[in-house]
Amino acid sequence: MDNVITLTTENFDAQVLRSRTPVLVDYWAPWCGPCRILGPVVEEIAAERFGSLKVGKVNVDDDPELAELAGVQGIPTIVLYRDGQPTARAVGAQPKRSLEQQLGLDLIPPAAAA
Repeated sequence: MDNVITLTTENFDAQVLRSRTPVLVDYWAPWCGPCRILGPVVEEIAAERFGSLKVGKVNVDDDPELAELAGVQGIPTIVLYRDGQPTARAVGAQPKRSLEQQLGLDLIPPAAAA
């Protein structure tokens, strides 16, 4: 989890909206079973793409206004931001490869290849 940023209303603007690096944001809650299933997948993506992709998590119970701003209607929801704008989203737990394809992460090289 060292490569995953805990996002809050205090740091969201600086870490996500003003980031020059694409940012993957996981909107989740600790009580959510599918979120717990997807959590290790998100952490794996963060480790593999460290340096070419930022990864953060928003606890929707702690910061519901961030979830509302992102239009989150169900969790887990993963949103990819580029230049501060949401460009792709995925809802629900799914295999890593499927998640990467749905979000267009296959277009962002892993850090080892960068």
